[in-house]
Amino acid sequence: MGFDTGVLLWSGGHASLVKCVVFSPDGATLASSGNDGIVQLWDVKTGTRLVALLHTTPVPAVIWNLDGSVIVTGDRDGIIRLWEIHTDGTAKVLRVLSEHINWVDGLALSPDGETLCSVGWDGTVKLWEFASGRLLDTLTMHSDWVQRVAWSPDGRTLATCSRDHAICLWRAEQGGYQAALLKHDSNVVGLAFTPDSQKLISGSEDGTLRVWDVVYGQYVSVIQGYADSLYAIDWSPDGSQLVSGGTDTFVTIYDVAGNKPPRLLDGQIGSIFGVGWSSDGRWLASSGWNKAIHLWDTNSANEGQLLYHPEDEGNVFYSLAWSPNGTRLACGTNRRGVQVFEMTGEEHRWSDDQFSAWICQVGWSPDGGLLSGAGEDGNVYIWDAVSGELVQTLAGHHNRVTAIAWGPDGTYLASCGSDIDGGELFLWDPQNGARIHSFEGQLGAATIYSLAWSPHSDVLISGSSDGMLRWWSIQSGKCVLVKQAHQRTVWSLKRSPDGTKLASCGDDGAIMLWDLRTGQHLQTVRRDRPYERLNITGIKGLNEIQKTSLRSLGAIEDQPS
Repeated sequence: MGFDTGVLLWSGGHASLVKCVVFSPDGATLASSGNDGIVQLWDVKTGTRLVALLHTTPVPAVIWNLDGSVIVTGDRDGIIRLWEIHTDGTAKVLRVLSEHINWVDGLALSPDGETLCSVGWDGTVKLWEFASGRLLDTLTMHSDWVQRVAWSPDGRTLATCSRDHAICLWRAEQGGYQAALLKHDSNVVGLAFTPDSQKLISGSEDGTLRVWDVVYGQYVSVIQGYADSLYAIDWSPDGSQLVSGGTDTFVTIYDVAGNKPPRLLDGQIGSIFGVGWSSDGRWLASSGWNKAIHLWDTNSANEGQLLYHPEDEGNVFYSLAWSPNGTRLACGTNRRGVQVFEMTGEEHRWSDDQFSAWICQVGWSPDGGLLSGAGEDGNVYIWDAVSGELVQTLAGHHNRVTAIAWGPDGTYLASCGSDIDGGELFLWDPQNGARIHSFEGQLGAATIYSLAWSPHSDVLISGSSDGMLRWWSIQSGKCVLVKQAHQRTVWSLKRSPDGTKLASCGDDGAIMLWDLRTGQHLQTVRRDRPYERLNITGIKGLNEIQKTSLRSLGAIEDQPS
């Protein structure tokens, strides 16, 4: 049952990831939207939740009209709703716009308030008459999902950006194409005009801010940043190498002994959220936001097959996992549940076309008979790995499930996430779906994002948004060891093939190696940062903030004895 155009009073926070927050024009009301399909309005002064506007799918885009009397929302199904906000705190749907075929990711209102622009994963830019909801024009030039849109302050120019790395400028009055701005090397995620409408600033996952001349459609300058988050790691089967993927769009292979420099495999578009080594060590798989899984031949570093389904418009591959025998590859998606590929060809073995929850992470049972998925709807799902039949739904998390991990003997399945008070960590019996234990103590307010087991299933290690690693005793249910690992979120944990080491990665771009049993830090593995090994000892003219920035980018400074 869905709430297609409903309104209700709401007493709790969002039940899933918050996608957007935006103040009303007078600053008195804050609107927030999330993957739970709810747009909540808040009284800024008191923090009181006023009303909730209901969609049936995640809502990534929200804007107000000029006087704050109407709020516009766009959801994953391509539905745009205009809501009239009443002074008594209630709201009603004025109209529904449904020309997009999937995810509406960006909305913008012209400076005069007369024209609404929407962009989506169908690759189109649509212009609407705000007062009537009449579709004025559909602009097509991008070759991939359009994610953001911005009007110039003078209302003459419209800018859009896409996963195709391009920025398009449009003449707002004529609705015509003006220019394509092509300098970014990755997904463009942000746009802003200068107050005089003469310049446009764009931000990208390639780690740069670029400045453009709007009048002539020319590149002006670049502000170089550093993209360093690592989202996924894996060990080679012999334990001699590590592979990582993250915001820099490269699949990077590291020699653990440090005898060879890191090897970069280039071909994935956008951030990489999943990497995995086949059990025979021959193939590497990577997945991200470009609707494809890339296979790499590690003997030659050449790209092999691309596994994808062009008809799945808007379907995104997220994390991935090889079956224990290396014959199948599973990947979580945002529209098809889990998709499983047979590695004998490009054919996918099974997927659930009716599955509505985004699967954030996948994992095979040790014998390969079951496949689990972490749902953004707060459920853990277990499928029969042969037939694709859903055999268990494990409910109990208060928010999205961020990670899952099977115990080495298959007896336990661990899952984690967060609730309104902090982290959640559960232990399940995967055979009957019973929750065996809920870990408590020393979880704090941090969300847990990664899990790994000791070889004998007696210790579970978690990594969280506070950069900490925690060792949990299965027998006592208590936290027995805490280690500071990364500067920010720990996104992935992987046990070495021999069971003696633990690898962790996170937002600081480093891979840390630990003695799995004792928690002793053994080694740091990373690619060179922009100022790696630059000695700034005794340098003049830099303040402490500048020195701290340089050190975070690899510079070294000898401390006085």
